[in-house]
Amino acid sequence: MSLFLHYLGLIALSYIGVTVALFMLSVRIPAAGFFARLLTSYISLLVCAIYGVVVSILLRLVGYGGISQWATGKAFKYVMRLTTGVSFVIEDPENYLGSTRPAVFIGNHQTELDVLMLGCIFPKYCSVTAKSSLKKTPVLGWFMRLSRTVFIDRANPINARSAMAGAADEIQNNKQSVYMFPEGTRSYSKEPMLLPFKKGAFHLAVQAGAPIVPVVVANYSNVLYVKGWRFNSGAIPIKGEFDAFLRHNILTI
Repeated sequence: MSLFLHYLGLIALSYIGVTVALFMLSVRIPAAGFFARLLTSYISLLVCAIYGVVVSILLRLVGYGGISQWATGKAFKYVMRLTTGVSFVIEDPENYLGSTRPAVFIGNHQTELDVLMLGCIFPKYCSVTAKSSLKKTPVLGWFMRLSRTVFIDRANPINARSAMAGAADEIQNNKQSVYMFPEGTRSYSKEPMLLPFKKGAFHLAVQAGAPIVPVVVANYSNVLYVKGWRFNSGAIPIKGEFDAFLRHNILTI
């Protein structure tokens, strides 16, 4: 055991050393900053996922399992702000994100950094949907399973419909909101754009009788652009809106 901890400590020190060296090198070579913040983001996500596993267990024991993802997301928000200098700023003067419950929240999907975006905007009693393969991911998968993530098997439409039915029941019975990316995948776009929408989020809203709350995240390729090896600090604006017309028409299809 002591030998394991010894090697684990060496790995951690090496990881930190390489990350610090890359941050220092980024003063002269901007691309080094990309890898420095990338390594920092991975370790931040791992730490918060471990925290999330513990918090999810504790909250479920006291009957508040529905806020596990909110609690973990907030921790990730502050850790990432401290370690990478990246944050999302919410523009929601009517507090649609905090006051509309239950709801199906939908938003554009740009990069892996949207995990941080969720940490910044996530309301209480809300969970995400995710592809079923993530169940097997160590730590992160454990956290997602403990915190009521709705897993969807995209390769099996029968299981996908069952997962949607489970999500609808969760929305109706426990007033648990769901956040979905209707594009289905990340766009990695340098300019503002949307990929074609998939129907799952809209079918779920109809099935659950819940309103849709659109969430619009500004294009942030100036902060993170994977293809250009760019990863800078910065604040990214988010806007939450509630479209009553959209709600009426979605629920009367």
